[in-house]
Amino acid sequence: MRLTMIGLTLSASLPVHAQDRPVLDVYTYDSFVAEWGPGPALEQAFEAQCACDLRFTAIGDGAAMLARLRLEGARTKADVVVGLDTALMAEAGATGLFAPSGIGNVDWALPVDWTDDTFVPYDWGWFAFVHDRDFDPPASFRDLAQSDASILIQDPRSSTPGLGLLLWVKAAYGDEAPDIWEGLADNIVTVTKGWSEAYGLFLEGEADMVLSYSTSPAYHLIAEGDDSRAAAAFDEGHYLQVEIAAALAGSDRPDLARDFLRFLTTDAAQGVLPTTNWMYPAVMPEQGLPDGFASLPKPDRTLEIPAEDVPAIRDQALQEWLSALAR
Repeated sequence: MRLTMIGLTLSASLPVHAQDRPVLDVYTYDSFVAEWGPGPALEQAFEAQCACDLRFTAIGDGAAMLARLRLEGARTKADVVVGLDTALMAEAGATGLFAPSGIGNVDWALPVDWTDDTFVPYDWGWFAFVHDRDFDPPASFRDLAQSDASILIQDPRSSTPGLGLLLWVKAAYGDEAPDIWEGLADNIVTVTKGWSEAYGLFLEGEADMVLSYSTSPAYHLIAEGDDSRAAAAFDEGHYLQVEIAAALAGSDRPDLARDFLRFLTTDAAQGVLPTTNWMYPAVMPEQGLPDGFASLPKPDRTLEIPAEDVPAIRDQALQEWLSALAR
């Protein structure tokens, strides 16, 4: 009771403007708001300029977020979502839940042209299998399927990397994708709901390789001074992911939501992302890339499926994946 009374007294003594700060609710994925993720730094930087209260809600991974938004519909409390990607963009746009970003011309540092006026890129990377440097990785999906290497992957129904893997195999092999999955089935140790669970299991030694990003070794190198992790280079090429943010059309604070989207394209945000989200920035920061990024492998071939084609291809690829894993 004493603590309660102290709290009430402190609350009553706060300036009125401090109590009345507008709240911006942002849905994102788990690792984004982790202590080592970009969320804390972005929250501090944006609140310093917006006179608002930025509140992140972590909801699994990107596909899980979109499912949550579709379930909540116009009743959602979210003003902004951060963590969808190009594989989910067409499906997200079809919901009618998102508003134009209001973002004008931006000098994007993306490997693809960007013209969409609703979804705003904030970082990007290539999917890759990460392994210990002293492990001799396969050089292709075919080699992986024929090897004894064990892998950890994510569920494409809840995870953007999991969905990216389906599209990677489909883009590389087309009608032969079912055969690839049949060969890979016995390499898979487990399928996790999201990226964080899979990467954690890999770090605990549960498998030889984990589906992640070609930039993931930069975390170990820069943050931990550890060069013992590497990303396998596959002959087929690597699938591109662009992560995106968007404002909800039903937001009660549309101007503040657009301000946050613009903030994500500024140096204050883009300079944070490479060493917290461990991806390439969507807009090159003034200071450039951290030194550790120069040593990262870059694929000879970038694979991508146009966003508008993904929904139909995804449904087919998902059935192929489920059939292979059920045998």
